[in-house]
Amino acid sequence: MDRNPKISIRDFNFFFDKKQVIFDLNLDISKNEIFAVFGPAGSGITTLLRALNRLVEMTSDAKAQGEILLDGKSIYSENMNVTDLRRKVGMVFDVPTPLPISIFENIVYGPRLSGIRNKSELNDIAEKALREAALWDDVKDRLNIAAMSLSGGQQQRLCIARVLALKPEVVLLDRPCSGLDPISTAKIEESLIQLKKQFTIIIAPHNIQQAARISDRAAFMLLGHLIEEGTNEDIFVKANKDSRTNDYITGRFG
Repeated sequence: MDRNPKISIRDFNFFFDKKQVIFDLNLDISKNEIFAVFGPAGSGITTLLRALNRLVEMTSDAKAQGEILLDGKSIYSENMNVTDLRRKVGMVFDVPTPLPISIFENIVYGPRLSGIRNKSELNDIAEKALREAALWDDVKDRLNIAAMSLSGGQQQRLCIARVLALKPEVVLLDRPCSGLDPISTAKIEESLIQLKKQFTIIIAPHNIQQAARISDRAAFMLLGHLIEEGTNEDIFVKANKDSRTNDYITGRFG
């Protein structure tokens, strides 16, 4: 266990009105790793990801109990600036949602809102983010075309680049390859393996195979409960400590 984890989740419970969707969750996530959280639908995984940058609060009946610490500081403290938190902990959703503007303007939209106006600096930010998302070579000669004209895989990488342009510390990905072909999926996975050198990446993977391919550590959740967590080898290679994990991985249910 990391003595100085990037994220620490302690006795965390989450409710929508009276319905509890996460139960007594305790989990540490280290800096510069790909951490996969997997399980069947209804396991609270998307809720967990949205709780990590408080996007889940956009639902009026949402209620959190317990603690989530980012670098040792509670993200639910009264002193936490939620806007700053969401810059540090960026999220990429399962369905790509480019803004109806150019590729370039999509990337620099966030930095502009943060007050950056210098054209040269914005150009550098756009190029760096697109390179990190493995999209630069595809679009470098057509940055002014509509982002919506890109393929599905390119749009998803654009959305990743848009998050990276804000220089986050943690990147959350909720099934980012769910609607993509194998080639697009492979490009995104290759990008993530490179990006963990700079960021902590937490992913709800598209499937078990994706979790096994790219994660450093992984956690299996079932109906809001953490069943098991460990290294990639512990979860996907060795005999599992909990039969439910093994049953899910081998396709006996889910």
